[in-house]
Amino acid sequence: MSYSVDRRGLLRAAGAAAATAALGGALASCGSGSSGPVTLTWWDYFTLDNFQPGMNRLIADIESGVPDVKIERRTFPFAELDRQLALAAISGDLPDIAIVDNVAMNTLGGNHLLADLTSRVAKWGQADQYYKGPWDGCQVGGKTLGIPNNSNCLALYCNTRMLKSAGVRPPTTWDELASTAHRLASGDRYGLALSAIRTEEGVFQFLPFLWQSGGDLDTFGTYGATALSFLHDLIAKGSLSEQCVGWTQQDVNTRFLNQRAALQINGPWQIPTLKKASFDWDVVPLPRDREAATCLGGENWVVTATSRHIDKAWEVLEYTQRPSVLVPYLVSFGDLPSRKDLADQGTWASDPALRLFLSQLPLARPRQYGPHYADASQAVAEAEQAVFTGAASPSGAARTAAVRIDKALGKQ
Repeated sequence: MSYSVDRRGLLRAAGAAAATAALGGALASCGSGSSGPVTLTWWDYFTLDNFQPGMNRLIADIESGVPDVKIERRTFPFAELDRQLALAAISGDLPDIAIVDNVAMNTLGGNHLLADLTSRVAKWGQADQYYKGPWDGCQVGGKTLGIPNNSNCLALYCNTRMLKSAGVRPPTTWDELASTAHRLASGDRYGLALSAIRTEEGVFQFLPFLWQSGGDLDTFGTYGATALSFLHDLIAKGSLSEQCVGWTQQDVNTRFLNQRAALQINGPWQIPTLKKASFDWDVVPLPRDREAATCLGGENWVVTATSRHIDKAWEVLEYTQRPSVLVPYLVSFGDLPSRKDLADQGTWASDPALRLFLSQLPLARPRQYGPHYADASQAVAEAEQAVFTGAASPSGAARTAAVRIDKALGKQ
């Protein structure tokens, strides 16, 4: 069905519904260790066929390894899961467990839809085994509301033949990126491709530039202008296509594969396709300005606040983090581990490209900005669109966006 939804009103109602039911869910969870099998409902957005063998193996492993538990799984399209969780909170039909995009922790956690796992995690004693970014991405309001499922981040892919022909090395700084992208641009080939689409996908790719400049969302009026100006200059000099305002990350990778871009910013999920490319490529850290930074992507495990079986659900989450369970799961999905102690296991231990991404996880920052992050993100996306299409100057767009961002972050 397609109909408009008041997202903020829906989430406020969902938060109230979850808060009302939380006490009952917490009390019911005390009996989750009773005898007899427990059926846990589980939602995720891994709908593509290539994910099913790995997910089916994981569920079978859980059902055989965790006593008295059965999993009842339901999937939704990526863009639908958050909305379905909010609607389910209103109807009182939330699942026990979900795998959610890590940026969703802002709204789900901020609206009290997730169970507080802090005491269970403390007793478990394995929090220090995770990279800081992925673990921080599970913290909302001083509480642990999930544990990482997998992680990814962004890096810079290079067409090695093109760099060699131009006599340049992979760039390590903004100045080098600008000069290298300019030298690599030729005819209908751009030096650099990135996504600046008006969605979270484009914001995901912009935030590293903001952070590298030394800024953050709360200083967007100043440092947002710096990042926007740098990227606008690339467009003005013909190093980056203005059409990036309509490109998804998949579109970006297609241009790199077609050799219409010598460099691209993208994530490790593109590696399986790139291994079939007819040319040699390499991947290096994102070039830095004042500091090095990349953006954290991936998913988190969560337990909902209204679950009647929180103890059993936590038992499942804990079980999934055992190396004998987690490594095969991550390999089957082509994902990277969020745990430092798994760095030398799995395909990422021997694949140079995957190891590069793994080495960047300590620099990867989560998008943890509170329950109204979606409003701030939209302001960033619109600023990019305005600047890259010539509708506004970098400083003007940054000032306009900063007002909306400050309101979303509660700074006004």
